Amino acid sequence: MSAVVRNAKDFWTGVIYLAFGLSAVLIARDYGMGTALKMGPGYFPTVLGFLLILVGLISLVRSFIEPGSPIGPFAIKGLLLVIASTFLFGYVVRGAGLVIALPLLVVISAYASRDFRWGPSLSLAAGLTLFCILVFLKGLGVPLPTLGYWFGG
Repeated sequence: MSAVVRNAKDFWTGVIYLAFGLSAVLIARDYGMGTALKMGPGYFPTVLGFLLILVGLISLVRSFIEPGSPIGPFAIKGLLLVIASTFLFGYVVRGAGLVIALPLLVVISAYASRDFRWGPSLSLAAGLTLFCILVFLKGLGVPLPTLGYWFGG
């Protein structure tokens, strides 16, 4: 890393935010914008993209001003567990239902942490599952099964 950059974590965080923000704005430019009262399909991604760009610029500027700690070793175990849990969720949510898939996602993702403990992970899984069922399935009517056809749902 360059001698000018004083905080490598902030620098790379800013680069990632800028990349995602610019991507969102570029992709959304082909969609209709609409207005603030009658939003088109491109309105939200464009606004979100510009907010990400702003956060990225702030992080980049900060990386040149504030000193920071060096970037630690790459956590391949954590990365693989989070990616695997996301793919597993997508694969089993229709067949097993949200009641099975979401706790699997939460517990496997939590296991990626060095501070993993069963009690808090299972509590988080139960609370998040209840919240998602109430908000997304009941409140918003998202067409996902609570209990999938693998279990007779």
